[in-house]
Amino acid sequence: MHTTTKYAATALAAALGVTVLAGCGSDEGPSGSGASRGSGSKTVTLVSHDSFNVSKDVLEAFTKETGYRVKTLKSGDAGAALNQEILTKGSPRGDVFFGVDNTLLSRALDNGLFTPYEAKGLDRVAKDTQRDEKHRVTPVDTGDICVNYDKKYFADKKLAPPKTFADLLKPAYKDLLVTENAASSSPGLGFLLGTVAAEGEDGYEAYWKKLKANGVKVVDGWEQAYNEEFSGSAGGRKAKADRPLVVSYASSPPVEVLYADPQPKEAPTGVATGTCFRQTEYAGLLTGAKNEAGGKALLDFLISKTFQEDMPLTMFVNPVVEDAELPELFTKHGEKVDTPPTVAPEEISANREQWIQSWQSLVLK
Repeated sequence: MHTTTKYAATALAAALGVTVLAGCGSDEGPSGSGASRGSGSKTVTLVSHDSFNVSKDVLEAFTKETGYRVKTLKSGDAGAALNQEILTKGSPRGDVFFGVDNTLLSRALDNGLFTPYEAKGLDRVAKDTQRDEKHRVTPVDTGDICVNYDKKYFADKKLAPPKTFADLLKPAYKDLLVTENAASSSPGLGFLLGTVAAEGEDGYEAYWKKLKANGVKVVDGWEQAYNEEFSGSAGGRKAKADRPLVVSYASSPPVEVLYADPQPKEAPTGVATGTCFRQTEYAGLLTGAKNEAGGKALLDFLISKTFQEDMPLTMFVNPVVEDAELPELFTKHGEKVDTPPTVAPEEISANREQWIQSWQSLVLK
């Protein structure tokens, strides 16, 4: 991610205090996967962005299996967390880093942040998420950044919601879309990259000129866009927001159901599936980790079926392990995006700053 706000779903989950990130260690030494060598410490430290979330019983299962307790060090948004690790390269603040995604992956690898480790169970992980042949990082989850829409607004107006990037340029949707700043927000950057993937490097600038002319509104980050400007969210309804289209996630609708009281039979928001960009998040063993064995055990666990099946309703992301089962609420109210556009990490690395600067000159001036 670039400098980012919290993920849409996890921001709500975290507000309810879902995350418990420490298990009780055994008096016996660590055992289990990846734990044959190391400092002897029974604590393994995970450095992450603020949106990392996991159920208490899942962390307890890891402790029971390996003897290691997990300590998490949350470090703001993903971009800020990554920057801090680059500044402390070689003397890391923890053992494993979670949360670098494909938009900044090459930056992390170029800075030598990670020690290669082929996690146990990697053969069950989707091949298209495995971007590093040296195994410096392990894929953990995927998420799709997409335009969400307010179902009630479009029903009341008897207007079909947009489906594609091209639809957003139509006069019918003038002054309806709010997005995040691509220079300061992960969803904003993902949406920009989605337009690059869809329109090509030669066409995305012309696209954004037309989108600006069609009244797109830009705000700093996701929380403002989704909870203050978007009329379809619980926060937006309370704030009397007037934008029925917002850049968020394909997994945002299940959040609107899960945390509503009472839960509606149908999500109040939908997803324009032709406007998506896929993110993949990775974890890696930090170079210089004090508890290397514990870090390896944790990486193994992050792609275990236990952890992977916990993620959909704690972080509202998709598992990368192909045999992981998804909960009914997640599949019923979320959108499955089969082939969203994406951009190769090396292409992002070579062009990211140029694309952002071009976007800023076109849209913010």
